[in-house]
Amino acid sequence: MYGDEGLIRYFHISIRYMRIAVFSTQSYDKDYLDRFNGDLHELTYFEARLKVSTANLTQGYDGVCVFVNDRLDAATIKAIAQNGVRAIILRCAGFNNVDLEMAKQCGLTVLRVPAYSPYAVAEHAVALIMTLARKTHKAYNRVRESNFSLERLNGFNIHGKTIGVIGTGKIGMAFCDIMKGFGTEVIAYDVVESPDLVSKGVVYVSLDEVMKRSDIISLHCPLNPTTKYMI
Repeated sequence: MYGDEGLIRYFHISIRYMRIAVFSTQSYDKDYLDRFNGDLHELTYFEARLKVSTANLTQGYDGVCVFVNDRLDAATIKAIAQNGVRAIILRCAGFNNVDLEMAKQCGLTVLRVPAYSPYAVAEHAVALIMTLARKTHKAYNRVRESNFSLERLNGFNIHGKTIGVIGTGKIGMAFCDIMKGFGTEVIAYDVVESPDLVSKGVVYVSLDEVMKRSDIISLHCPLNPTTKYMI
């Protein structure tokens, strides 16, 4: 939802009027896009994912609005370009699902959400860690069934653990700040080190050392050829 709001405001600056096919639509996508779009663009919503087999749906549209599970590979981009599409608008920050070279060859503009709340993602990562540490998901399901057994629900303290963070961009930085508040040792790996994090006590080490020393590892890096199969 953060992405949709940021996207539609960016639309207003970048493009005047477009007929846009919105793929992988959820109810909240439609609610937010309609709210901020008004009558500026003509939006048509499809629940289907955009891929080469659904590219025929783009006929008559100037642009496509897609999300992380839409597949903008070379074949799909060629097909939508032939249908007259001239812009690919991502309602997310990541763009690893788009063949940028083919988009360039076909003359398509690619837009993305430049930034949205890094705290939302960082806090969600912490929530997942707490769920695993305290077995709250398992306990919740047991209580729903009137089972109050504590067997195999032993948790562990986050305090005092070594937390390894791979990727210290905006989300990774927010995550490090939260984990320091838990009383942990935070070590990190990134190709670019953050002086701000270093001043807060985060120690940058090699990727191998992160793997060896960490009790918990949290990934906050984009998917690209250098990070694929990292784990």
